[in-house]
Amino acid sequence: MWVETNNQLYKKFSFKDFSEAFAFMTRVAFLSEKCNHHPKWTNVYNSVEIWLSTHDAGNVVTEKDKELAKAIDSLI
Repeated sequence: MWVETNNQLYKKFSFKDFSEAFAFMTRVAFLSEKCNHHPKWTNVYNSVEIWLSTHDAGNVVTEKDKELAKAIDSLI
């Protein structure tokens, strides 16, 4: 579940291992390029944390972020 905090949408994803986490990040990268909307994220072994906000709108959550979050969830 995405949580809105500090003007960002946040979610932590957990996977079986690093390879699955990295494969997920690759899918998110292609999706983000297609949407021209890029997340802030971190990866440690089997977990990926993502923060979404719209820089052009003053670093707040916009509909663009909500749409990307929904699209990211569809990759799981």
